[in-house]
Amino acid sequence: MTDTSPDRIPFSEPPYLRGLPSPYITPAHLRFQQACRKFATENLIQHALQWEREGTVPAHVFDTFCKHNMLVPNMPAPLPVDWLKRLGIHDILGVKVEDWDYIYTGIYCDEMARSGLSGPGGSLNAGFAFGIAPIYKFGSKQLQERFLPELLTGKKRGCIAITEPEAGSDVANITTTAVKSADGKHYILNGSKKWITNGIWSDYATMAVRTGKPGAAGLSVMVVPLKGHPGVIMRRLKVGGQITGGTTYIELDDVKVPVENIIGREGDGMRIIMTNFNHERLVIAVGVTRQARVALSAAFSYCLKREAFGKTLMEQPVVRHRLAKAGAELESTWAWVEQILYQLTHLSKEEGDRQLGGLTALLKAKSAMVLNECAQTAVLLFGGAGFTQTGQGELAEAILRDVPGARIPGGSEDVLLDLSVRQLVKLYQAEEKKLSKIAKI
Repeated sequence: MTDTSPDRIPFSEPPYLRGLPSPYITPAHLRFQQACRKFATENLIQHALQWEREGTVPAHVFDTFCKHNMLVPNMPAPLPVDWLKRLGIHDILGVKVEDWDYIYTGIYCDEMARSGLSGPGGSLNAGFAFGIAPIYKFGSKQLQERFLPELLTGKKRGCIAITEPEAGSDVANITTTAVKSADGKHYILNGSKKWITNGIWSDYATMAVRTGKPGAAGLSVMVVPLKGHPGVIMRRLKVGGQITGGTTYIELDDVKVPVENIIGREGDGMRIIMTNFNHERLVIAVGVTRQARVALSAAFSYCLKREAFGKTLMEQPVVRHRLAKAGAELESTWAWVEQILYQLTHLSKEEGDRQLGGLTALLKAKSAMVLNECAQTAVLLFGGAGFTQTGQGELAEAILRDVPGARIPGGSEDVLLDLSVRQLVKLYQAEEKKLSKIAKI
């Protein structure tokens, strides 16, 4: 049996797992964490590095996770309880689906990233995390009936397809077109999508397309068939990190999609996409903060035993200084992660989006910077071993290659830094306007 007990190496675990009091974690949360760690360790974490070397997570792993409802936690909280119960999904490792909150989500995402690699977990969860929610939040009843039963149970796989070769963070300038056929029964899609996680294995994509004029107002979102569908060509892309994530290039050549596949209405695309981004950015922030933990604690452990110049690395002040700087960034970021998870648990969806959208964008950008700091620190302290794709520094080297996959997707770093401040200014101006009206009464 694999040991799933908390690691005692400094920086290796969140404070609540080091026996420190937490205002956020209840006994029920802790019971789920223990069950989640056991399941994830046995079915993913202990094999993750080997699968990353090989380039693909075996297909049976996705089936195992679905069989135990262990991809459902990737969806935004609260979960779509009515749909889940209708499909026979009543609990997740003992947690009733109606009791699920964002603290559970944070615990789950943290445990899924405990290998230190984002690729293995990412090979399983992109459809559930980002592709399904727009269907049950904005889709018609008829659309939900057609797609949710198979997607929520894992009988079919999905992905989110926003990014294009010339339009990544610049969502408003997406160029993939969806033009209605002469008989009005189909949209005809032409264009391409790039860097689509899980695309190569997906039956459907929740896809952003242009149904109208240039700019944000012309965007729509629809469910697009992928595997085996006429006019769809997919090829897997070679990327520097997240090797197992199934990053895919999708070409669309006169692809026919029923008009009933649109999510919401024509022109609703930007609103749907931006709302979806808040959850994406949050779960990325949780995962990469755990990756940073794995990198820094591995370096800490190495420095306790590695000797140079007649003493261990840990006895060198410069080494302790590096560990301290990275550790301060790591623990500060985790405290912020927990704070936002708690706030989302106690705010309505509308208030959470309004008040925390900008801060979540900032958190995602900051967490990726912290991952970069911790991964760089680990590689430097491992020395030559940290520059080698085998041996005791192999994991640190692999985590450093994952860093761009944290800093770019979900809105690239510089875009999110700017977006966060613009959102905060907008919120401030709205509050000032409200106070001004009150003062005039």
